[in-house]
Amino acid sequence: MNTQNTQLEHQQRRDEQGRVFRRNQAIGLLLLALVALVYRLLHAPSGWIFPAGWWRFW
Repeated sequence: MNTQNTQLEHQQRRDEQGRVFRRNQAIGLLLLALVALVYRLLHAPSGWIFPAGWWRFW
């Protein structure tokens, strides 16, 4: 049987691990989205990214 202090320590450790896991998961998803975006931009035709006359919008 665990004492109350030991149980609280274990719960705090699990909570901290959960926060780290969720943070790492969010960072990983953002990196994956960034990689997908870069891939699409690099493999898109240049006319799609810079249509004719795009500089005239300024």
